[in-house]
Amino acid sequence: MTQIWDISPPVHDAAPVFPGDTAYQQQWSARIGPGCPVNVASLTLSPHVGAHADAPLHYDPAGASVGQLDLAPYLGPCRVIHALDGGPLIQWQDLAHALTGLPPRVLVRTYRQSPAHWDPQLRAYAPEVLERLADLGVLLVGIDTASIDPADSKTLDSHQVIRRRGLRVLENLLLDDVAEGDYELIALPLRLTQADASPVRAVLRRP
Repeated sequence: MTQIWDISPPVHDAAPVFPGDTAYQQQWSARIGPGCPVNVASLTLSPHVGAHADAPLHYDPAGASVGQLDLAPYLGPCRVIHALDGGPLIQWQDLAHALTGLPPRVLVRTYRQSPAHWDPQLRAYAPEVLERLADLGVLLVGIDTASIDPADSKTLDSHQVIRRRGLRVLENLLLDDVAEGDYELIALPLRLTQADASPVRAVLRRP
């Protein structure tokens, strides 16, 4: 029997978003009643709400949209690494205990309990860590915070590393109940041909 971990936080009108970003909103355009057999909703939201995949277009004006990306990096073996109780940036020594035989996808847990509100002190990756992970053949990095860069960064140094090295990224994952170890990741973005990101329903599984 296959065990599945849902690592996507719930999305609703109180779901935290980056300050100034578009929060989740839902309106009903049709409701079940006399003469109407279905409920139909319309949604307004940033593609960065909840678990999401950034596209190069998010941090590169000439970058590909999320709908143009190869899906292969978002599906396959991954390792969850815990980097709890550290400084504002994830450093190499925070991950070193779990890097032997590394698969091509790495998800890092930083929160003991994911916050229900926007966290301006979110932990992020040190750019040199992403460089070294790329050197080891990593294709995708993930994190349980809203960004791989500090919330107040204007230069987005870690995003620029993944741009240069061709890595893919998942943000806002929910890893509270996931032990360190190896899993299969499934986190496919939508085929949004003009968007800079896409929500994903990210899951881990083990046979």
